[in-house]
Parts: sequence; C-alpha cells; structure tokens
Amino acid sequence: MKVKIAENIRFYRKQMGLTQESLAKMLNGKRSLISNYENGYSVPDIYTLCRLAKIFDISLDDLVEWQE
Repeated sequence: MKVKIAENIRFYRKQMGLTQESLAKMLNGKRSLISNYENGYSVPDIYTLCRLAKIFDISLDDLVEWQE
C-alpha cells in the first residue's frame, strides 16, 4: 500500500500542475516532505492524507486505493 500512496500523490499533484514546493506550502511543510512521500520514504498520517484528498478533490479511498 505504501508504494501506491506514493504513486498516487505524485500522480494527482502533477495532474493539478503543482510542484512539490507548492503542495508542501499548502500543507505548511517543506518540499522534502512531499519528496519523501512520493519516494516512499515516509507515509502521510491520516490527517495529512485527508488534507491531500481534499486538495486533490478526490476521496480518501481513491488516494490510498483502499478496496475491501
């Protein structure tokens, strides 16, 4: 799941035409934070995942690709 979240963050960020730095500013973080997410070095906490889903205007399920 970690890899898919990383891929999705990169995909949706690029779809919106955002740089890592501009997305980081929206999250009140640093560019390296987004880089770490996209490279799979770290995984956003649930609060951050919810904020990312809202920024990308998608559901949390779509962001993490959760399927039962």
